[in-house]
Amino acid sequence: MMTQLSSHRRHCCPDDDGTDSIEGESTQEAERAKSPETANLIKELENLVQKIASSAAKEESKSPQIQRETGRESFGKFETPAGKNQNTDDMKEKCYIWETQVKTYTDGRTNEYDNVCTLIAQDKYILTRIHLTSLQAGSYIEVEIVSAMCLILNQKNDKRFQEQIMAISKHPNREFISPKTNKEFRVADYPSFIPFIDAKKLTSHPYIFAPVCYSGHWWLWVIDTTKRRFHILDPLHKKAPSDERKQLNKFTGYIISRMRAYAGGEPLKKDEKEKEIKASYVNISGQKSTYDCAIDVMKWLELIEPENIKRGKYEWDNWKQDEVDHYRVEYASRILFSEMNKERDQAIRASNAIRLSKTSSVLLSHFVR
Repeated sequence: MMTQLSSHRRHCCPDDDGTDSIEGESTQEAERAKSPETANLIKELENLVQKIASSAAKEESKSPQIQRETGRESFGKFETPAGKNQNTDDMKEKCYIWETQVKTYTDGRTNEYDNVCTLIAQDKYILTRIHLTSLQAGSYIEVEIVSAMCLILNQKNDKRFQEQIMAISKHPNREFISPKTNKEFRVADYPSFIPFIDAKKLTSHPYIFAPVCYSGHWWLWVIDTTKRRFHILDPLHKKAPSDERKQLNKFTGYIISRMRAYAGGEPLKKDEKEKEIKASYVNISGQKSTYDCAIDVMKWLELIEPENIKRGKYEWDNWKQDEVDHYRVEYASRILFSEMNKERDQAIRASNAIRLSKTSSVLLSHFVR
């Protein structure tokens, strides 16, 4: 619009030297063009053009407003590059229903061991449906789900995970001396998790977060690699509940120290002290049920600020049960719709094919918004 109006002015208005810009114009028209009234109109028009152009530029710079859509429209958002990260409430619910449904065929077989997710990280990490069904409310969450979230978070493009915190996704739970081989623990003896070691982050980030699971219970190790401080955040316990747990915690510190050394960094402790790493339990509000500890740990990976652990305490308002149940729905779509998932498009299509008979009470809650 601005270009057209400016062009029109060049052809219709007098030049700076007072001569007409269009040959053959009548003297009367030329005089009209030179009048103060015409000049004022032209000036007003020019100001209007500038205002319109400025307004148009501002509108173009604004992000488009995304309308809430469902059904086929929401599927379209996933398919387009500009809207592929839009995750509508309906799609979250459909994804949760699709990935937690186990089908039984006429011959008695089920689809619970079908591969439904392949995360491309340092190596391929495969999840089957049986792993994802553990996200159902009231279920103990499988180790693979927590490991998957660690891999996804480590690739998240923000300062927390690119510069400060590394979440260890896989590590063995063994003993200092193997009862089978009578040999000391060596990282090299566990090739299944070596490809998932991010050597650069493991040796450079000031904090390491390591989820630990034993006998169905999860807790979180938080390590300050600069000050060599070690903390345990346990959703259920304020201290080690048994001597067995104390020994396991010592071994966890040893494993992480050995992993750093394997990656080319400094161990957390030197020589025999490496086997005596002790972590203090942090007083923090945790789970209300016996099966939601993994949810607490996964959320802590994203929210805990290690520098706020003071005098063995961390101020924290715990979630209500309906919030925790909602997070199970959230993690389903966060994993399957992750750009790291090689089967992402298939998960989107399959989820979109689900017909919703009624809106989930979980997704109606204000925690979704």
